[in-house]
Amino acid sequence: MPQQPSEHAFPPLFTATGDSLVIADFRPRRQKAPRHQKAPRPQKAPRRQKPPHRRTTPYHRLFTIPGTRAFTVGNLLARLPMGMFSVSAVIMIAGSRGSYALAGAVTATGLAATALVAPWTARLVDRHGQARIAVPATAFALLGSVALLLCVRFGAPDWTLFAAYAATATTPNTGGMSRARWAHLLRDDPAAAHTANSFEQAADELCFMLGPVCAAFLCGTFFPEAGTLVAGVLMMTGVLIFAAQRSTEPPPQPRTPSKSPLLAAGMPSLLLCFLATGAVFGSMEVVTIAFADAQGHRSAAGAVLALQAAGSCVAGLLYGARKPTGPAERRHPSCLAAMTALLTLPLLAASLTGSLPVLAGALLLAGAATAPTMVTGMTLVQQRTPEGRLNEGMTLAVTGLLGGIACGSATGGWMVEHISATAGYAVPVAAAGSALAISLTIRPTLSRPRAR
Repeated sequence: MPQQPSEHAFPPLFTATGDSLVIADFRPRRQKAPRHQKAPRPQKAPRRQKPPHRRTTPYHRLFTIPGTRAFTVGNLLARLPMGMFSVSAVIMIAGSRGSYALAGAVTATGLAATALVAPWTARLVDRHGQARIAVPATAFALLGSVALLLCVRFGAPDWTLFAAYAATATTPNTGGMSRARWAHLLRDDPAAAHTANSFEQAADELCFMLGPVCAAFLCGTFFPEAGTLVAGVLMMTGVLIFAAQRSTEPPPQPRTPSKSPLLAAGMPSLLLCFLATGAVFGSMEVVTIAFADAQGHRSAAGAVLALQAAGSCVAGLLYGARKPTGPAERRHPSCLAAMTALLTLPLLAASLTGSLPVLAGALLLAGAATAPTMVTGMTLVQQRTPEGRLNEGMTLAVTGLLGGIACGSATGGWMVEHISATAGYAVPVAAAGSALAISLTIRPTLSRPRAR
């Protein structure tokens, strides 16, 4: 074995250089740490820093689900024209024919046709899927809008206006289809479904608040047909975007043994509640326009009504951000009671002050109970609708609302004409009270579990 060299294997070398003696030592050196220095300690592995905590709202978590943002964008584009078509038609027909009575009759015909056709369209959507039915149904309704525009533009007989506007009744209920998607995606998460319903109701309020404003601006700034044209383009584009999101679409139910939603337990009485709630909206619109006209500010009626929608929109978002307390069967009468109480504010403001600004503030507060009532009502509709017929059930609720709006408009108009605009504000209070009475009556029926 080779031996390690010892220190004597490398003796020092002595030599003289000039007048100096040099000693060269070739022995190996051993480095020693100085006494005052301590041996370095082993370094610990750095701690993993926790990512910063991000506070997320229920609405942010809602839209982290893949595909929800895309179908929501399409749905909002398709829903905005719902508040534009009727106003655009009235402006277009009244401006061309010089008759608001004719314009009102045409739009009323379209409303009646929608009430008859919409449930049938929704039933087809449930059976064959949203994309397969919504796109051709929207295209047919778009043809009806274009036909109305051409009839008005070229002076066709009055009866053609009724026929053309009735053809728009095939417009699918995009709000109902969107709610059906949320119900499908969040079927195991009731809290998130509550947030989704609140968002949809806020979107309804926003679209019906902006729709008439956009229609009036387009028809007044450009030409009378501009509102109908833009609304048709937005509707078709939105439905195409919405239908393209197939990953979030509920599966069709071609053969379902479920009975009609009209025969489901608790549904008929619940639809009566929607009818009475619609009467609140219809009467409030007519009476507010008449009150503003009596004050000499008819042009401000749209802005005043927009405040009520704004209050409802904000209340809907806040309502959806908090977890629901108790079942919807218990919350529904409470929401209707709050709406009835708040609707007395416009009546008091009109009768005691007669001031339009004070009335506007009262309407803003009165709208705070509208969205929670609608959200809770739609939740009950989803719970009571038989399996596989959700679009049809929610469309029936919307049909009840439309019927109530028509009845409320007629009743409010009668009160304004025969008594006064101030007395007309008693109509929405009475309608809300009727909805509350119906809800209290059907409460034991609605408490029964939904049959699957």
